[in-house]
Amino acid sequence: MSAIAGNIQDGRIITIPEVATVEEIRDEIREVKTFYLSIDDRDIWSQFKWKSGQFIMLTVFGAGEFAVSLPAAPEDDRFHITVRTVGKVTSALHALKPGDKVGIRGPFGNGFPFEEIKGKNVIYVAGGIGLIPLRSSIVHVLQKKNDFERVLVLLGARTAEDHMYKETLAQWQKGVAGFECHLTVDVATLGWTGEVGFVHTLLDKAKIPIENTVAFVCGPPVMFNTVIGELMKRGLSDEHIFSTLERHMKCGVGKCQHCAVGRTLVCTDGPVYTFRQIKTLGEEI
Repeated sequence: MSAIAGNIQDGRIITIPEVATVEEIRDEIREVKTFYLSIDDRDIWSQFKWKSGQFIMLTVFGAGEFAVSLPAAPEDDRFHITVRTVGKVTSALHALKPGDKVGIRGPFGNGFPFEEIKGKNVIYVAGGIGLIPLRSSIVHVLQKKNDFERVLVLLGARTAEDHMYKETLAQWQKGVAGFECHLTVDVATLGWTGEVGFVHTLLDKAKIPIENTVAFVCGPPVMFNTVIGELMKRGLSDEHIFSTLERHMKCGVGKCQHCAVGRTLVCTDGPVYTFRQIKTLGEEI
């Protein structure tokens, strides 16, 4: 069991990272890889549960620790993280091989409000790697499709090669009653026959519903603000638009306040917020 009593609380690993094994690594797009992990201590692994929208603190031994969102759905999905290399610690992670060890703390954060949105239309809009933190929610909603009305996934990327999770996208595009997945690219490359244009151009093409609807939006700032502006222009309330905030986190449990934004701590109050809440934080996205 864990080295320190109290390290495991309600299935969460709080203070001391638990050792996990890298089981498999897959290349996604340029500078982005998916790592399939399992915690070595089987008792702790059996207790480890997470919600869509939460995150973990991942330790790369000898390099450091960083917060990373959980793209795996809580049920019937293989546990994994998907990470772009952006600095020392993520570069060290990308250098690992299957069989190597990492450390895991968490999961932390509030997660997506599934109980509140049952019976509603659900729209997901993501740009590029913005699909990573939304994937878990999309898979969960698809698994529980009878609890929701129309579900639309609108995804944009610079080119077709930059679309994340290509195998998953192929499955999503096969068609499930009440579930639609629309793709677009900024620049059409050889062989692309789909939509060309920024992701917000899909809103009208997909004929998105507004009444009884919630939207989850994630992507780079320009895309994020444009999409939210277009959604609100069509009549969707800011309290029905959700996103996740990413900040440089240290502890994950609200003690160090390194992730403080205005009066909120992203690691405990977030990372999922409504756009109405985000607007009160006094910081541009």
